[in-house]
Amino acid sequence: MGETGLRPYKLAFLLPGLLSLLAIILFPLIFTIRVSTSGWDAITPDLNWIGGTNYAALWIDTRFWESLARLGAMATGTVIIQYVLGFGLALLVWHDVKARRFFRLLFLIPMMTTPVIMSVIWRTILHESLGPANNLLQLIGLGPYPWLTSSGWAVTSVMMVEVWQWTPFMFLLLLAGLISLPREPFLAAAIDGAGPIRTFFNVTFPLMAPVSIGAIMIRLIEASKLMETVYVLTSGGPGTATETSGYYIYIKGLRDFNIGYAASLSITYLVIMIVLLTVVGKLLHRSLIGGRN
Repeated sequence: MGETGLRPYKLAFLLPGLLSLLAIILFPLIFTIRVSTSGWDAITPDLNWIGGTNYAALWIDTRFWESLARLGAMATGTVIIQYVLGFGLALLVWHDVKARRFFRLLFLIPMMTTPVIMSVIWRTILHESLGPANNLLQLIGLGPYPWLTSSGWAVTSVMMVEVWQWTPFMFLLLLAGLISLPREPFLAAAIDGAGPIRTFFNVTFPLMAPVSIGAIMIRLIEASKLMETVYVLTSGGPGTATETSGYYIYIKGLRDFNIGYAASLSITYLVIMIVLLTVVGKLLHRSLIGGRN
C-alpha cells in the first residue's frame, strides 16, 4: 500500500489528540465569552444574560486602561533590556567553548525556579530595613532605597527581577543562533578588513535578525502576562504603581468576585494583546528583514 493509502489512517490516529487539544483551547474561551455577558458576581452567582453591559463599563474603567499602559511600558522595557544583555553575553561566550558550557549551566538556575519563589526571595533581599541589598549599599555610602515602598523604585524592582530571571532565556536563544551562523560571511568580512564593530552591524546582526525576532516575540508574549512577580513582590503597590492588567483582572475576579466583569476584561485584554503583538511582529520583520528582501 502506498503513502496515499496510509494517509487516512494517520489522520485517524491524530484526530483524538487534535480534538482534545481543540476542546482544551476552545471550551475555556467560549465559556469565558459567555461569562463576560453575564452579571455573575458575589450577589448574583449565575449566568444571567446582561449583554454587553460589562464591555460598556470597561471602556470607562480608567484603572484597567492605566494598568494596560503600565504593562505595555514594563513589558517593552524589560524585553529590550533582556535582549541587549542577552545578546552581549552571547557574543562574549560565542567562541569560548568552556565558558559557553559554564554559562549555560549557570544561567539555567533563574529559569528553573518558579517566578513566585524567586519573587519571595527578591522581596526579602529588597526589604527596606532588613534586606541585604540596602545593607550592602550602605557599606559603600549609598542608600537605603525604598525598593518596594516608593512608586518609581517599585516599578524598577519589578522590572529588575524580570530582567534577572529571563535574560538567560534570551542568552540561550541568541547563543544558539550565533553558533548556527555560517562562517563564510565572517571570512569575507575579515578579508575586506572589517573590524569587530563593522562586522557586527554588517554581518552578525543582520544574520541574527530571524532569531532576534523570534526571541523578542516569545519574550513579549510571556512579558504581557506579567502577574506573579507583581503579586508577590508588591501586590500592585504602592497604590496602583505596579498594577498590571493581569493583576487587576485577578482583583476583580477573585478578590471582588465580580466574575462577569473580570471575564469581559480578560477577553478585551486578549484581543488587544493579539492585535498589538501581531503589529509588533510585522514591524520587527519589516525593519530587520523586509528591507533586505
